[in-house]
Amino acid sequence: MLNRIIRFSLDNRLAVVVISALLLIYGAIVLLRTEVDIFPDLNAPTVVVMTEAPGMAPEEIERVITYPVETSVNGATGVRRVRSASATGLSSVWVEFDWGTDVYLARQIVAEKLSEIEGALPPGVGKPTLGPQSSILGEIMIIGLTADSITSAEELRTIADSRIRPRLLSLSGVSSVSVIGGDAREYQILLDPASMQQFGVTLTAVRDAVTQMNSNASGGVIYQHGNEYIIKGDIATSDLDKIGNTVILTNDAGMPVRLCDIAEMKVGAAEPRLGTASVNATPAVLLTVTKQPAVGTINLTEEIEDCLGQLQKTIPSDVVVNTDIFRQSEFISTSISNLQEALFIGAIFVIVVLFFFLMNLRTTVISLVALPLSIIVTVLVLHWLGMTINTMSLGGIAIAIGSLVDDAIVDVENVYKRLRENLKKGQSVISVIYEASKEVRLPIFNSSLIIMASFLPLFFLDGMEGRMLKPLGISFIVALIASTIVALTVTPVLCSFLLGSKKAMQALDREPKFSRWLRSGYDKALAWSFGHVKSIFITTGLLLLVAIGIFFSLGRSFLPPFNEGSLTINVSTLPGISLEESDRLGREAEKIILSMPEISLTARKTGRAELDEHSLGVNVSE
Repeated sequence: MLNRIIRFSLDNRLAVVVISALLLIYGAIVLLRTEVDIFPDLNAPTVVVMTEAPGMAPEEIERVITYPVETSVNGATGVRRVRSASATGLSSVWVEFDWGTDVYLARQIVAEKLSEIEGALPPGVGKPTLGPQSSILGEIMIIGLTADSITSAEELRTIADSRIRPRLLSLSGVSSVSVIGGDAREYQILLDPASMQQFGVTLTAVRDAVTQMNSNASGGVIYQHGNEYIIKGDIATSDLDKIGNTVILTNDAGMPVRLCDIAEMKVGAAEPRLGTASVNATPAVLLTVTKQPAVGTINLTEEIEDCLGQLQKTIPSDVVVNTDIFRQSEFISTSISNLQEALFIGAIFVIVVLFFFLMNLRTTVISLVALPLSIIVTVLVLHWLGMTINTMSLGGIAIAIGSLVDDAIVDVENVYKRLRENLKKGQSVISVIYEASKEVRLPIFNSSLIIMASFLPLFFLDGMEGRMLKPLGISFIVALIASTIVALTVTPVLCSFLLGSKKAMQALDREPKFSRWLRSGYDKALAWSFGHVKSIFITTGLLLLVAIGIFFSLGRSFLPPFNEGSLTINVSTLPGISLEESDRLGREAEKIILSMPEISLTARKTGRAELDEHSLGVNVSE
């Protein structure tokens, strides 16, 4: 089989060269269009169920909401784990399904289970809703809004809520946009108990009137003169005077009692504040953008930046939109660039080693052709399998970079040797190349199979480990298979073109000086080794024992540490410190960090006013 492939390639040399060139061009185009991400998709199919219960304590929410929701979804088809968290006024339940479950089928299953318990929840509790579908690494961008004294914190929050957030949610691929910081606008009705008592107005009457006062109503349809006129009651307004004219009741004297008679209306900030944010120690509003699963981070980030560029023209001129606080695309680009640099350096070393060992430009070029061809074929296969280019798939290629040219080097070296021996025999170049390639093909093929077999255990991993490491094994094995195919087809053909000319044949008679020097050193080392067999075995055994001892003393972690130019500093304040004091301490920490050299940006602080402890998170970029 292998010999037939070699013979077919040598009989159709021009076709092999043309197909290889077209494959390189097509692969380069696909590589430019393939999605790039930091890690493979690690998101197990998960459905988030959120239920609001204003005013309820966490213990009560756990008992009357979270537990019934967990019970209803436990045991559903494909569910493997259920987690929950109960906070003040909010219940969150995470329902995880088996790997490979269609996420939309999972959401349908959860929705059907929730419909069974809606009537069993206490009065005043909101309807359980499904959270947006997001990836485990879905937080792709943090956008900061800052302004000078012209635009207030309340206006800044309104711009984020009413203009920027809806526009970002309209982009395909955006799962959710969370807003923190600023003052959320609120229409406040400040009741006067004395006036309420004077007019005989109860709190229930005020609540009923306020509930219905700012809604539109349908007036039906009037048919007149063959025309149809739609009547509607358009009473929704944001005018405080019109809101104050809302009639609560009519007293015994027939006089209406209005809202403005018993209360003061004003626009103010919502209380209590649930968080604060700053950029470069300046009060700000932050928007956290989360993407949907299986969406390219870099392309979506570019769309978001284009959208923000358009929105910048419609908001006040003093509002600054900062997109450099956190961008996952920068982390991805830096990680991929580091791996590309490693691949490039590895290729340079391969070139240097090949040239010094062979001391022949033609043989070096033939061996190096296997490198880009194998990588391009690997990228094409990953693309056809629906996989992305990420650190794990590139890592597999980086590990295999030495093996990618191994087949070609052995083949070229043997052809080089046989052609040199054939200078005085006069055999045809094609037949010599065929025999030389056939001679080494089976041993090299077997060695490649053994190397591939060492990576097969990766495919038996389950869960997160399997999702993380399988792309590495796939890219490595595909690269080795690609290099084997290149060595069977392209390498013999290039040898016939580049080593078969008279000029090339004349250069074959000279063995490189570096090779002769290495051969001499190797012969001496081999002779010494055979004369000290016992010492070598004892030394090797001792080194093996030392290595085993060091292995068991090493630390363990699922992933290696990443250093891509950013870090997060978390500071816990003492219990009882208010959100305002926590905010002040966070800004002081930001100022200190900003004074350090090579620090460009610091991002956010978050906390909850009703909690005893606050967590200050400062995101720093170098």
